Amino acid sequence: MYRLPKPRTALAALAAGTLLLSGCSSESPVENTDDGGEIETIGLMVQDLSNPFFSAMQAGVENAAEDMGAEVVTEDGRQDLGAQNEQIDAFIQQQIDVLLINPVDSEGIGPAVQRALDAGITVVAVDVTAKNAEAFITSDNVQAGRLACEHLFESIGGEGRILIIDGTPISSVQDRVQGCEEVMKDYPDIKVAGHQHGDNNREEALTVATDMLTANSDVDGIFAINDPTALGANLAAEQTGTEDLVIVGVDGSPAAEKELGNSDSMFQATAAQAPKQLGVQGLDMATKLFNGEQLEDKKRLVETELITRDNLDEYEGWE
Repeated sequence: MYRLPKPRTALAALAAGTLLLSGCSSESPVENTDDGGEIETIGLMVQDLSNPFFSAMQAGVENAAEDMGAEVVTEDGRQDLGAQNEQIDAFIQQQIDVLLINPVDSEGIGPAVQRALDAGITVVAVDVTAKNAEAFITSDNVQAGRLACEHLFESIGGEGRILIIDGTPISSVQDRVQGCEEVMKDYPDIKVAGHQHGDNNREEALTVATDMLTANSDVDGIFAINDPTALGANLAAEQTGTEDLVIVGVDGSPAAEKELGNSDSMFQATAAQAPKQLGVQGLDMATKLFNGEQLEDKKRLVETELITRDNLDEYEGWE
Protein backbone atom coordinates (compact mmCIF):
# COMPACT_ATOMS: atom_id res chain seq x y z
CA MET A 1 0.00 0.00 0.00
CA TYR A 2 1.45 3.36 -1.05
CA ARG A 3 1.73 5.77 1.88
CA LEU A 4 1.99 9.51 1.57
CA PRO A 5 3.85 11.75 4.02
CA LYS A 6 2.36 12.71 7.35
CA PRO A 7 -0.19 15.53 7.11
CA ARG A 8 2.00 18.32 8.47
CA THR A 9 4.88 17.50 6.16
CA ALA A 10 2.68 17.02 3.12
CA LEU A 11 0.74 20.22 3.71
CA ALA A 12 3.94 22.18 3.98
CA ALA A 13 5.02 20.70 0.67
CA LEU A 14 1.67 21.59 -0.84
CA ALA A 15 2.00 25.16 0.31
CA ALA A 16 5.42 25.32 -1.32
CA GLY A 17 4.05 23.84 -4.53
CA THR A 18 6.38 20.86 -4.37
CA LEU A 19 4.15 17.86 -3.78
CA LEU A 20 6.06 14.72 -4.60
CA LEU A 21 3.60 13.35 -7.12
CA SER A 22 4.54 12.38 -10.64
CA GLY A 23 3.00 14.67 -13.23
CA CYS A 24 2.74 17.68 -10.87
CA SER A 25 4.27 20.99 -11.88
CA SER A 26 6.04 23.48 -9.66
CA GLU A 27 3.11 25.85 -10.17
CA SER A 28 0.21 23.57 -9.36
CA PRO A 29 -0.19 20.21 -7.59
CA VAL A 30 -2.54 19.10 -10.40
CA GLU A 31 -1.81 19.43 -14.10
CA ASN A 32 -3.73 18.45 -17.22
CA THR A 33 -1.87 16.77 -20.05
CA ASP A 34 -2.61 16.72 -23.76
CA ASP A 35 -3.39 12.99 -23.87
CA GLY A 36 -7.05 13.07 -22.81
CA GLY A 37 -7.99 16.71 -23.34
CA GLU A 38 -8.53 19.26 -20.64
CA ILE A 39 -10.76 18.78 -17.65
CA GLU A 40 -13.41 21.48 -17.68
CA THR A 41 -15.84 20.45 -14.96
CA ILE A 42 -15.17 18.65 -11.67
CA GLY A 43 -17.95 17.28 -9.52
CA LEU A 44 -17.28 17.12 -5.79
CA MET A 45 -19.74 15.23 -3.59
CA VAL A 46 -19.29 15.23 0.18
CA GLN A 47 -21.26 13.75 3.05
CA ASP A 48 -22.08 16.92 4.94
CA LEU A 49 -20.83 20.45 4.20
CA SER A 50 -21.78 21.57 7.70
CA ASN A 51 -18.75 19.57 8.86
CA PRO A 52 -15.66 21.84 8.60
CA PHE A 53 -13.62 18.86 7.41
CA PHE A 54 -15.49 18.82 4.12
CA SER A 55 -15.42 22.59 3.78
CA ALA A 56 -11.64 22.38 4.00
CA MET A 57 -11.59 19.59 1.42
CA GLN A 58 -13.76 21.72 -0.88
CA ALA A 59 -11.37 24.66 -0.53
CA GLY A 60 -8.40 22.48 -1.45
CA VAL A 61 -10.12 21.11 -4.56
CA GLU A 62 -11.31 24.55 -5.66
CA ASN A 63 -7.83 26.05 -5.32
CA ALA A 64 -6.28 23.24 -7.36
CA ALA A 65 -9.06 23.43 -9.97
CA GLU A 66 -8.55 27.17 -10.37
CA ASP A 67 -4.89 26.56 -11.19
CA MET A 68 -5.88 24.13 -13.93
CA GLY A 69 -8.67 26.31 -15.31
CA ALA A 70 -11.50 23.97 -14.33
CA GLU A 71 -14.84 24.59 -12.63
CA VAL A 72 -15.89 22.77 -9.45
CA VAL A 73 -19.53 21.95 -8.75
CA THR A 74 -19.98 20.84 -5.13
CA GLU A 75 -22.94 18.88 -3.80
CA ASP A 76 -23.82 18.39 -0.14
CA GLY A 77 -24.98 14.81 0.52
CA ARG A 78 -26.63 15.82 3.81
CA GLN A 79 -25.92 12.28 5.10
CA ASP A 80 -28.56 10.99 2.67
CA LEU A 81 -27.75 8.14 0.26
CA GLY A 82 -30.83 8.89 -1.82
CA ALA A 83 -29.72 12.50 -2.25
CA GLN A 84 -26.28 11.40 -3.40
CA ASN A 85 -27.81 9.04 -5.95
CA GLU A 86 -29.82 11.94 -7.38
CA GLN A 87 -26.74 14.17 -7.37
CA ILE A 88 -24.75 11.64 -9.39
CA ASP A 89 -27.57 11.39 -11.93
CA ALA A 90 -27.55 15.18 -12.19
CA PHE A 91 -23.79 15.16 -12.77
CA ILE A 92 -24.29 12.63 -15.55
CA GLN A 93 -26.81 14.96 -17.20
CA GLN A 94 -24.36 17.84 -16.84
CA GLN A 95 -21.66 15.72 -18.53
CA ILE A 96 -18.96 16.55 -16.00
CA ASP A 97 -15.46 15.21 -16.66
CA VAL A 98 -14.40 13.85 -13.28
CA LEU A 99 -16.17 13.10 -10.01
CA LEU A 100 -14.56 13.18 -6.57
CA ILE A 101 -16.92 11.36 -4.28
CA ASN A 102 -17.16 11.15 -0.53
CA PRO A 103 -20.15 8.85 -0.05
CA VAL A 104 -22.46 8.56 2.94
CA ASP A 105 -22.54 4.79 2.37
CA SER A 106 -19.45 3.15 0.88
CA GLU A 107 -21.30 0.08 -0.44
CA GLY A 108 -24.70 1.59 -1.11
CA ILE A 109 -23.34 4.21 -3.52
CA GLY A 110 -21.93 1.51 -5.82
CA PRO A 111 -24.73 1.38 -8.45
CA ALA A 112 -24.72 5.18 -8.84
CA VAL A 113 -20.94 5.20 -9.22
CA GLN A 114 -21.27 2.58 -11.94
CA ARG A 115 -23.79 4.77 -13.77
CA ALA A 116 -21.26 7.60 -13.74
CA LEU A 117 -18.52 5.33 -15.07
CA ASP A 118 -20.81 4.06 -17.81
CA ALA A 119 -21.42 7.69 -18.79
CA GLY A 120 -17.69 8.22 -19.26
CA ILE A 121 -17.02 10.09 -16.01
CA THR A 122 -13.77 9.43 -14.16
CA VAL A 123 -14.60 8.62 -10.51
CA VAL A 124 -12.21 8.74 -7.55
CA ALA A 125 -13.29 8.30 -3.93
CA VAL A 126 -11.84 10.72 -1.39
CA ASP A 127 -11.58 10.26 2.39
CA VAL A 128 -13.66 7.06 2.27
CA THR A 129 -13.92 4.23 -0.23
CA ALA A 130 -16.80 3.94 -2.71
CA LYS A 131 -17.77 0.72 -4.42
CA ASN A 132 -16.89 0.72 -8.15
CA ALA A 133 -14.75 3.88 -7.94
CA GLU A 134 -11.63 3.66 -10.10
CA ALA A 135 -9.31 4.65 -7.24
CA PHE A 136 -9.41 6.07 -3.75
CA ILE A 137 -7.35 8.13 -1.35
CA THR A 138 -8.08 8.10 2.38
CA SER A 139 -6.41 8.80 5.67
CA ASP A 140 -4.96 5.74 7.36
CA ASN A 141 -8.06 5.44 9.50
CA VAL A 142 -7.03 2.21 11.18
CA GLN A 143 -3.91 4.03 12.35
CA ALA A 144 -6.06 6.97 13.52
CA GLY A 145 -8.19 4.66 15.65
CA ARG A 146 -5.11 3.06 17.12
CA LEU A 147 -3.48 6.37 17.98
CA ALA A 148 -6.58 7.83 19.60
CA CYS A 149 -7.42 4.73 21.63
CA GLU A 150 -3.88 4.04 22.76
CA HIS A 151 -3.79 7.57 24.17
CA LEU A 152 -7.18 7.03 25.80
CA PHE A 153 -6.20 3.73 27.38
CA GLU A 154 -2.89 5.03 28.67
CA SER A 155 -4.55 8.17 30.05
CA ILE A 156 -6.97 6.14 32.17
CA GLY A 157 -4.19 3.92 33.51
CA GLY A 158 -4.70 0.92 31.24
CA GLU A 159 -7.92 -0.16 32.91
CA GLY A 160 -11.52 0.96 33.20
CA ARG A 161 -14.76 1.25 31.29
CA ILE A 162 -15.17 3.20 28.07
CA LEU A 163 -17.89 4.20 25.63
CA ILE A 164 -17.54 4.04 21.85
CA ILE A 165 -19.61 6.48 19.81
CA ASP A 166 -19.63 5.08 16.30
CA GLY A 167 -20.92 6.63 13.08
CA THR A 168 -22.39 6.01 9.64
CA PRO A 169 -21.64 2.95 7.44
CA ILE A 170 -18.57 4.29 5.66
CA SER A 171 -15.10 2.79 5.44
CA SER A 172 -13.33 5.55 7.37
CA VAL A 173 -15.56 5.16 10.41
CA GLN A 174 -15.39 1.37 10.32
CA ASP A 175 -11.60 1.46 10.04
CA ARG A 176 -11.24 3.78 13.03
CA VAL A 177 -13.29 1.47 15.20
CA GLN A 178 -11.24 -1.45 13.92
CA GLY A 179 -8.03 0.33 14.92
CA CYS A 180 -9.40 1.03 18.39
CA GLU A 181 -10.45 -2.57 18.86
CA GLU A 182 -7.04 -3.80 17.71
CA VAL A 183 -5.33 -1.72 20.40
CA MET A 184 -7.85 -2.92 22.97
CA LYS A 185 -6.48 -6.44 22.61
CA ASP A 186 -3.33 -5.22 24.38
CA TYR A 187 -5.38 -3.81 27.27
CA PRO A 188 -7.40 -6.70 28.75
CA ASP A 189 -8.57 -4.53 31.64
CA ILE A 190 -10.34 -2.08 29.34
CA LYS A 191 -14.03 -2.90 29.02
CA VAL A 192 -16.57 -1.39 26.61
CA ALA A 193 -19.60 -0.32 28.65
CA GLY A 194 -21.54 0.91 25.64
CA HIS A 195 -21.19 1.12 21.86
CA GLN A 196 -23.72 3.14 19.87
CA HIS A 197 -23.96 4.77 16.45
CA GLY A 198 -24.36 8.46 15.76
CA ASP A 199 -24.34 10.21 12.39
CA ASN A 200 -20.92 11.88 12.61
CA ASN A 201 -22.11 15.29 13.80
CA ARG A 202 -22.05 17.17 17.09
CA GLU A 203 -25.80 17.49 17.59
CA GLU A 204 -26.52 13.79 17.26
CA ALA A 205 -23.49 12.95 19.40
CA LEU A 206 -24.81 15.21 22.16
CA THR A 207 -28.04 13.19 22.24
CA VAL A 208 -26.37 9.79 21.97
CA ALA A 209 -23.69 10.56 24.55
CA THR A 210 -26.21 12.01 26.99
CA ASP A 211 -28.21 8.79 26.86
CA MET A 212 -25.07 6.65 27.19
CA LEU A 213 -23.67 8.62 30.11
CA THR A 214 -27.02 8.56 31.88
CA ALA A 215 -27.04 4.78 31.62
CA ASN A 216 -23.32 4.42 32.44
CA SER A 217 -22.32 6.99 35.01
CA ASP A 218 -19.13 5.17 36.04
CA VAL A 219 -17.21 5.22 32.75
CA ASP A 220 -13.66 6.53 32.43
CA GLY A 221 -13.40 7.53 28.80
CA ILE A 222 -14.99 7.92 25.38
CA PHE A 223 -13.66 7.10 21.93
CA ALA A 224 -15.53 9.11 19.29
CA ILE A 225 -15.07 8.45 15.57
CA ASN A 226 -14.50 12.11 14.67
CA ASP A 227 -14.05 15.50 16.29
CA PRO A 228 -17.66 16.71 15.97
CA THR A 229 -18.77 13.51 17.73
CA ALA A 230 -16.09 13.93 20.40
CA LEU A 231 -17.04 17.56 21.01
CA GLY A 232 -20.70 16.61 21.24
CA ALA A 233 -19.78 13.96 23.79
CA ASN A 234 -17.73 16.50 25.71
CA LEU A 235 -20.73 18.82 25.92
CA ALA A 236 -22.92 15.91 27.02
CA ALA A 237 -20.47 15.11 29.82
CA GLU A 238 -20.55 18.72 31.00
CA GLN A 239 -24.34 18.90 30.91
CA THR A 240 -24.81 15.61 32.78
CA GLY A 241 -22.32 16.59 35.45
CA THR A 242 -19.91 13.82 34.48
CA GLU A 243 -16.33 14.48 35.57
CA ASP A 244 -12.86 13.06 35.07
CA LEU A 245 -13.52 11.59 31.64
CA VAL A 246 -10.91 11.29 28.91
CA ILE A 247 -12.45 11.95 25.49
CA VAL A 248 -10.60 11.42 22.20
CA GLY A 249 -11.57 11.89 18.56
CA VAL A 250 -10.25 11.93 15.01
CA ASP A 251 -9.76 14.86 12.59
CA GLY A 252 -7.47 17.54 14.01
CA SER A 253 -10.14 20.16 13.27
CA PRO A 254 -9.92 23.86 14.20
CA ALA A 255 -12.67 23.31 16.80
CA ALA A 256 -10.64 20.47 18.30
CA GLU A 257 -7.55 22.67 18.42
CA LYS A 258 -9.52 25.30 20.31
CA GLU A 259 -10.91 22.76 22.76
CA LEU A 260 -7.48 21.24 23.37
CA GLY A 261 -6.32 24.73 24.31
CA ASN A 262 -8.74 24.61 27.25
CA SER A 263 -6.79 22.92 30.02
CA ASP A 264 -9.99 22.06 31.90
CA SER A 265 -11.62 20.23 28.99
CA MET A 266 -12.18 16.48 29.09
CA PHE A 267 -11.41 16.38 25.35
CA GLN A 268 -7.75 15.43 25.35
CA ALA A 269 -6.58 14.15 21.95
CA THR A 270 -7.38 13.88 18.25
CA ALA A 271 -5.75 11.88 15.46
CA ALA A 272 -5.25 14.56 12.82
CA GLN A 273 -6.10 14.26 9.15
CA ALA A 274 -5.40 16.58 6.20
CA PRO A 275 -8.64 17.25 4.28
CA LYS A 276 -7.15 19.72 1.81
CA GLN A 277 -4.38 17.27 0.97
CA LEU A 278 -6.91 14.49 0.43
CA GLY A 279 -8.94 16.63 -1.96
CA VAL A 280 -5.99 17.92 -3.95
CA GLN A 281 -4.32 14.57 -4.34
CA GLY A 282 -7.65 12.92 -5.13
CA LEU A 283 -8.01 15.40 -7.98
CA ASP A 284 -4.46 14.62 -9.10
CA MET A 285 -5.35 10.92 -9.26
CA ALA A 286 -8.53 11.66 -11.20
CA THR A 287 -6.65 13.88 -13.64
CA LYS A 288 -4.14 11.14 -14.38
CA LEU A 289 -6.90 8.60 -14.95
CA PHE A 290 -8.81 11.05 -17.15
CA ASN A 291 -5.71 11.44 -19.30
CA GLY A 292 -5.21 7.70 -19.63
CA GLU A 293 -2.25 7.41 -17.28
CA GLN A 294 -1.60 4.45 -15.03
CA LEU A 295 -1.53 5.17 -11.31
CA GLU A 296 1.36 3.83 -9.26
CA ASP A 297 -1.25 2.64 -6.79
CA LYS A 298 -5.00 3.08 -7.00
CA LYS A 299 -5.27 2.79 -3.21
CA ARG A 300 -3.49 5.54 -1.27
CA LEU A 301 -3.30 6.07 2.47
CA VAL A 302 -2.23 9.29 4.16
CA GLU A 303 -0.75 8.90 7.63
CA THR A 304 -2.33 10.58 10.63
CA GLU A 305 -0.70 12.06 13.73
CA LEU A 306 -1.88 12.35 17.32
CA ILE A 307 -2.43 15.87 18.61
CA THR A 308 -2.60 16.46 22.35
CA ARG A 309 -2.05 19.44 24.61
CA ASP A 310 1.62 18.49 24.75
CA ASN A 311 2.25 19.05 21.02
CA LEU A 312 -0.60 21.41 20.15
CA ASP A 313 1.75 24.37 19.68
CA GLU A 314 3.63 22.44 16.97
CA TYR A 315 0.52 21.44 15.04
CA GLU A 316 0.00 23.42 11.83
CA GLY A 317 -3.63 22.43 11.42
CA TRP A 318 -5.61 22.10 8.23
CA GLU A 319 -4.07 25.17 6.62
